[in-house]
Amino acid sequence: MKFPLFVVACLLSQPICPRVASAMEPEEKDIGFVELFDGESFAGWSHSGNWEIQDGVFARVRKGGNLTYTAGLVPDDFELRFDWKVSKGCNSGVYYRPGQVEYQVLDDENSPYGENPRQAAASLFFCMAPSKRAALPHGQWNTARIICKGTVIEHWLNGERVLSFDYDDPKWVEQVKLLSIRGGDLTGRGGKLYLQDHGQDVWFRNLRMRTIPADEPLSPDPNFEPMPVPPAALKKEEARVRAMLERAKS
Repeated sequence: MKFPLFVVACLLSQPICPRVASAMEPEEKDIGFVELFDGESFAGWSHSGNWEIQDGVFARVRKGGNLTYTAGLVPDDFELRFDWKVSKGCNSGVYYRPGQVEYQVLDDENSPYGENPRQAAASLFFCMAPSKRAALPHGQWNTARIICKGTVIEHWLNGERVLSFDYDDPKWVEQVKLLSIRGGDLTGRGGKLYLQDHGQDVWFRNLRMRTIPADEPLSPDPNFEPMPVPPAALKKEEARVRAMLERAKS
């Protein structure tokens, strides 16, 4: 039986058809990170057929729903690292605790959501704005981290800690209340990790996570200040909140 030349090349020459390399650095393995995606299959993940694997990347390519990690639940105290890239105008997110607790993934420049910093890239969506905009333009890869320990939450974007707060601090009571109106509960634990399909194409890669040990401290940045919400965006947000409260009553 004769094989096409490209098949023979793949069989005989590993460099021509390499397995997807590990995303983790040696120091990440040393502190307990585990890869959530092997770059080749949907092992440990579930979806309804609208996601594909393209060159070691999860790609949302058509309407159909979220991509959910099914191999385990998110630890109570954890660090998640990943890369993301969006199409023009894309709105997506990474959900990491039960309910509406989301690291926002967004094309800040072209999505209408971008006008409100509480909906911007790396925000805790509909709760806490980042301290600055740090996302790269659509079509470019961004690096991200979510770090949660006790009541402290941090969001990182492209090497910068842009969100860092203790949700038990009375200073943030209004932001926490805002999220609760949407249906989010920051005290929730034991949720599934999932990557959102919100109607536009989005890509994720290099997903790895670790459990933060009990003796590893995490303190909020005392100088953290979220970006202010512009008046026009705040007016729209207030109208949305009123609509949510009315629906809850009915």
